[in-house]
Amino acid sequence: MNGKTNRDSQLKAVLGPTNTGKTHLAIERMCGHSSGMIGFPLRLLAREVYDRVCAIKGEKAVALITGEERIEPENARYFCCTVEAMDRLGGGHAFVALDEAQLSADPERGHIFTDRLLNARGREETMLLGSATLEPLVRNLMPEAELVERPRFSTLRHAGSTKLSRLPPRSAVVAFSSEQVYAVAEALRRFRGGAAVVMGALSPETRNKQVELFQNGEVDYIVATDAIGMGLNLDLNHVAFGALSKFDGRRKRRLTPAEMAQIAGRAGRHQRDGTFGTVSGMRGGSAQPPEFTEEEIYAIEEHRFAPLTHLFWREAEPRFDSLPVLIADLERSPDQPELRAAPEAIDLAVLKRLAEEPFAQDIRGAGKVRRFWEVCSLPDFRSIGVESHARFVARLWQDLQKGYIGADFVAARIAELDRVQGDIDTLQGRIAAIRSWAYICQRPDWVLARDEMAARARGVEAKLSDALHARLTERFVNRRTAILMKSLGQDGSALPVTLEDDGALTVEGESIGRLEGFRFVVDPQAAHSDRKMLLAAGEKALPGILSKRAEWLLSGGLDELELANGAINWRGSRLATIEMPDDFAKPRLVLAREVSILPEAPRKALEAGLLAWLEAKIEPLAPLRQLAEAARDPSAGSEARALLHTLIDGHGVVSRENAGLQHLPKELRPYLRKLGVVFGALDIFAHALLKPAPRQLLHALGIDQRPLQDAMLPVIAEQKRLPAGYRPAGSQAIRVDLAEKILRAAFEARAKKQGPDKKPPQRFHLDIALPISIGLEEANIARLLGAAGFRQFKAKPLAEGAFGPEAPDSWGWRPRQAGERRDGRKGHKGTQKGQNDRGRGAKRHDKRGKPGGPQRAAGKPPRKTGGAFDGLADLLGPGRIG
Repeated sequence: MNGKTNRDSQLKAVLGPTNTGKTHLAIERMCGHSSGMIGFPLRLLAREVYDRVCAIKGEKAVALITGEERIEPENARYFCCTVEAMDRLGGGHAFVALDEAQLSADPERGHIFTDRLLNARGREETMLLGSATLEPLVRNLMPEAELVERPRFSTLRHAGSTKLSRLPPRSAVVAFSSEQVYAVAEALRRFRGGAAVVMGALSPETRNKQVELFQNGEVDYIVATDAIGMGLNLDLNHVAFGALSKFDGRRKRRLTPAEMAQIAGRAGRHQRDGTFGTVSGMRGGSAQPPEFTEEEIYAIEEHRFAPLTHLFWREAEPRFDSLPVLIADLERSPDQPELRAAPEAIDLAVLKRLAEEPFAQDIRGAGKVRRFWEVCSLPDFRSIGVESHARFVARLWQDLQKGYIGADFVAARIAELDRVQGDIDTLQGRIAAIRSWAYICQRPDWVLARDEMAARARGVEAKLSDALHARLTERFVNRRTAILMKSLGQDGSALPVTLEDDGALTVEGESIGRLEGFRFVVDPQAAHSDRKMLLAAGEKALPGILSKRAEWLLSGGLDELELANGAINWRGSRLATIEMPDDFAKPRLVLAREVSILPEAPRKALEAGLLAWLEAKIEPLAPLRQLAEAARDPSAGSEARALLHTLIDGHGVVSRENAGLQHLPKELRPYLRKLGVVFGALDIFAHALLKPAPRQLLHALGIDQRPLQDAMLPVIAEQKRLPAGYRPAGSQAIRVDLAEKILRAAFEARAKKQGPDKKPPQRFHLDIALPISIGLEEANIARLLGAAGFRQFKAKPLAEGAFGPEAPDSWGWRPRQAGERRDGRKGHKGTQKGQNDRGRGAKRHDKRGKPGGPQRAAGKPPRKTGGAFDGLADLLGPGRIG
């Protein structure tokens, strides 16, 4: 198509398929003239080009004129308009262009495009942009036009049918009903994280926001009706048809090859090739996907379509003598064979419907008839049909026939729509309604306070559009899934996972879970179907993040570590379990699974750092290590080693009767005292291990599982199971070293009362100030002393009538006999309650239920009791750490 009918003509017809740069050429040509106007088929396309021209010429030089929006600076020279809003003769501008001129064959709007095609001319240059199917009609109707062919920049290839779950990224799925669009979008949300949605029922602002969602890469898919085929320049690689038939307002029919190509041509922009095909699984698993015929594939790939045979026409300048004359002119047939009378559009249908109403008899005179026709031309933005739309127009006419619509009335109608609550369909209905009022407010002589009302209407439309965009995004986009679907194919180090200060793991701002210490926990709000993917994303990025966390921990975070339940914990998460050897010297760590996935170098560095921290932390256990070393020394003697093993097994405290002292030669006691062992009247203990630090460590390491008394207070209330290092004293319990101090003072007081014959006294007085100062109650002092063989004798009260201080109580002592109560508490025998030497709970009993400690009847030799010496062979082996 390279023929030129007139080389000197100012009229050019630039024809070709999609992606040929026709619109870009028109913008360049207009900006090269002193003034210009371009008519576009869609408001959003006019707005897009308006923004581009503003960037070139400045906002003060560019105007945007549509039915619902008017931005017209005083000195504007370049006009971007919808076809309906552009001047039908071109407005006297130097350059005039008509985009998508092939829409002159559209049954609904074609007559408007045909009028601009035939009449809108620029002073210096006129450009008609459209499909090559328009060529024969341009030659016949405008023989003076210069025909210019524009080849497609890229190729378009058929790719067959694809399952919805396997669509390639940067794809569009085309459906032909809102129900089908919603179903596909929800399926893509599950499979691929979501999709943008574009439908003709959306406002231009909402469509732009949804397109931006796709263009910015937040989603990789877009689901649209055939609205996608007009004026939307998208970064698409593939277009998949969910159906190849649509309802055109009159009947359901198959798309023409030209319509298919208009939609498929959205794929592959500029120099990048595109593909098209169909998508399966849209109508149930067993349904066959729609298929292109071989002829349709050839036509689309080669851009060869049947030429248009006619354009739709309607009288653009009817007479307004009366309503019947007006209707007759609008229904008149054209004179030229290339033109055909347009089907009855909704404006004409409304005019004919209202002309039957009684009030139509009063519409006389050219001015009133013209005004009535302008009101009937109000677009049916709500798509409510002729009858409903006619009632709305009739209500408007009631005010407009008298002059203007009151500002208060318009403001009230706008305020009724200023609500963002509701679902998608509700918001779409409100947007359609506010577009009607925006159109009304743009008319120059319809509304009082026109500019103010127009601004209000645009503001409400923008607010509703934002709300609708939010609802669409909320329903059809799982941003987290969309991001992860794009990221999971990357190298783990490239995955854009960020560790926030609060421990949350995010991917481009979307939470996938959190780190608790070194353990990744999936976001609890995530759907069950998403958890596997979130876990995979988190674990893929964890080695790098955990390496940095380990580095930070070693450099300055060790103070946050804590010991508990035999493990090293950080921020509530276990890093390693501690295995303490028999000698308490070199503990070993078993790293938690979460830590073990670290790369080798940072893992070894962290393990070494934790060991160094642990070794410093357990320094207060040095006395216990000293006892363990002595217990392994053969030169210490088997008797001393047996006692040391028993003492170690009791974690520094063992009752005297369970220590096996009857087998320990007295000459070994000084050696043991040098090791810090105290031989008390009731208990054998290592005094250094009764301090809070070693007791806390033994408990935290899980070695001593008895209750813990953090501060190791001198006296505490009696408990069912006593903490380590305490013995019962009636209703109280006292630390064993302080119990020994009290008992030693009692023995010293008794020794001081010896007579000249060096025999201990039968009775003596005892100052109980020391135990009282420690915190023991008087009744419990007797219980404690009674456990060591002391007996209290109450003084006789003063005789009646006598005066003076009461006589103090006296005390006596005798060695405790085997089997005798020894804890000062009624009913307790054997090992003290809660004072099990191993901290393991209940003690052993013999078959008769009596304690199994070393007891013997008076005057009989000692019997084997299962104590230290009876188990010497076992004790010489590895010590049991509780």
